[in-house]
Amino acid sequence: MMKRNPDRCPTHPGALLREDVLPAVKKSKTEIACLLGISRQHLHAILGEQKPVSPVVAVRLGKLFGNGAGLWIRMQGAHDEWHASRTVDVSEIPTLHAAK
Repeated sequence: MMKRNPDRCPTHPGALLREDVLPAVKKSKTEIACLLGISRQHLHAILGEQKPVSPVVAVRLGKLFGNGAGLWIRMQGAHDEWHASRTVDVSEIPTLHAAK
């Protein structure tokens, strides 16, 4: 199995929706937003990678597309962790070890 390049940002779930999922289901963005119970603006912000997929939206996406919330939550988590690990300064935080 090939390892992922650690310098490459993991795909935002909005990109997967925009590039692969929505074209495959042949529904308009307005229809998808309505089916998900979110605003069209909220969906557009996710598709434009400006908003994260929240756990609530992940549950809705998982139900709508039949693939469960886990996929969407894992994708968003990987994306968020990659960005946080490059922007948060942890140099002053010690690493604790369990007592022996």
